[in-house]
Amino acid sequence: MDLEIRQRENDGVILLDLKGRLVVGEAQGHLREKISELFAAGHKNLVLNLADVDYIDSTGLGTMVICYTSAKKAGGMVKLLNLSRRNVELLVLTKLTTVFEVFNDEQAAVNSFYPNREIKRFDILSFLQQQEKSGE
Repeated sequence: MDLEIRQRENDGVILLDLKGRLVVGEAQGHLREKISELFAAGHKNLVLNLADVDYIDSTGLGTMVICYTSAKKAGGMVKLLNLSRRNVELLVLTKLTTVFEVFNDEQAAVNSFYPNREIKRFDILSFLQQQEKSGE
């Protein structure tokens, strides 16, 4: 399955709704190209909505890190939204939770770009415990 990318904006922040698999090949190239276009157009603050991403391989993780690094160099930031249990565990395992800010609420992710707004932080431990209780 190809990676579909839908772009939208919320309060001046670009959200990319990803659907499919973020894996080696066209998918990761497509994401890098899209983010490069956004940076070139002056958009530096991005949220990757991973709600419909069912699989991320090592190349996909590398692509996410490259996007993060490119954003930092451009004076912006890439943040993650709506990760599945598997993808949260992948970020914990690779220690990328120390790199990316993760959110499970879109408005909280958008608010995190504005220093004077209240932010509801994502608690990974609570998330995993809740998932375990619900049997996922």
